[in-house]
Amino acid sequence: MGLPPLSITGYAVCNALGGDRAAVLAALMEGRSGLGEVPFPLPFPTVAGSIDVDLPELPPELEPWSNRPSRIAMHLLGQLEEPLRRARERWRPERIGVVLGTSTSGADATERAYAHFARHGALPAGYDFRKQHTFGALVDVVGRLTGATGPAWVVSTTCTSSAKPFGSAQRMIASDLVDAVIVGGIDTLCSMTLRGFHALGALSRSTCKPFSAQRDGINIGEGGALILVERSGDARALLEAVGESSDAYHISAPHPQGLGAGLAMRRALEQAGIGPEAIDHINAHGTGTRLNDTAEGKAIAEVFGDEVPVVSTKGYTGHTLGGAGAIEAVFSLLVLEEQWMPASLGAEPLDPELGIRVATEAARGRFTRVLSNSFAFGGNNVSVLVRAA
Repeated sequence: MGLPPLSITGYAVCNALGGDRAAVLAALMEGRSGLGEVPFPLPFPTVAGSIDVDLPELPPELEPWSNRPSRIAMHLLGQLEEPLRRARERWRPERIGVVLGTSTSGADATERAYAHFARHGALPAGYDFRKQHTFGALVDVVGRLTGATGPAWVVSTTCTSSAKPFGSAQRMIASDLVDAVIVGGIDTLCSMTLRGFHALGALSRSTCKPFSAQRDGINIGEGGALILVERSGDARALLEAVGESSDAYHISAPHPQGLGAGLAMRRALEQAGIGPEAIDHINAHGTGTRLNDTAEGKAIAEVFGDEVPVVSTKGYTGHTLGGAGAIEAVFSLLVLEEQWMPASLGAEPLDPELGIRVATEAARGRFTRVLSNSFAFGGNNVSVLVRAA
């Protein structure tokens, strides 16, 4: 079923490459990775993508909600101040929704609180599990900071958590529930996540190498992005389609032929009413594991052949998990605005069995449509299609 394109009137991003659009774009253009040392001790070697910017403190009335994700959210909202002001002039507060994704939420705050409990026999003063750990706390903060009072919820589907809100925004606006939605997601580094992926045997000891013949696992990153999607407005780009599927093949491994991934991509094309030849670039999920990259390569080859240039940006930021879908949608918007595509960092030597065109060099070109893939545990798949305004 086709849905009308929606206006993307503003966006903000923060990750290991930098704290705003300019810093992130500069790092991508320089081919500079943000991966480095993990900022806390671990009993095994790996690298991670951590944020190195001064995050603002929440206002006094929101201090009980203060944690790293909420402070990142406030930092991002500072970059969205002008488009949000214009949206509030166009739409009533109850017609502006908030749909965000996260997989870790405030787990880092709870880890620190538990460490304090282990040392002192009591939780630290001011720690509030509901306001500092739970998924809904992030929506509370964004709603209070922006004044948006429309429908609001959090999606937690691991690595597609912040891609699925784009589909939610489409459906809410099409149903005339709202006129604008703040979508996106945020995840932060925590010991639980790194130890969990290490237990799965999925972590690389060094920087990740998506689509490389030498790939050996992922790196974890932190960060987030917020995107303002509106029924109409001063569009920087358009949200044209969102394809979703859930193949439920395995709790953590992708379908070996990428069947669900291919279905999500085809559904995005069908919703937009276009063929595969209309896509100028794919921002791949491309985590750097043997299974994921092979499955995604097969799915892309099945739908698009080997002509469209494919890039994984996880060699720059690491896999930001619940923030990845939104962050990589922003990377796709940068390609449309700059008419420039980054290189797939770490991809050489390419795996010759993938059957896709992995771009190992940055390139200028004519980019009208970009497809951004996010695939998650349990076979949860999302492809977000953005188009030049």
